[in-house]
Amino acid sequence: MGKLFKLLIILLILGFIGLVGYAYIGPFFGADFSPPQVETRMPVTLQGD
Repeated sequence: MGKLFKLLIILLILGFIGLVGYAYIGPFFGADFSPPQVETRMPVTLQGD
């Protein structure tokens, strides 16, 4: 049981390192993580006295 737990921890650490590495190196290989730039306009009606 201890070996299984140790293997799970090692896989989690390697997965985290891989995810962080992909986030930093991904844009150099064409992965674009930025959200689409869209202008949104909504009319607002203000109540005045």
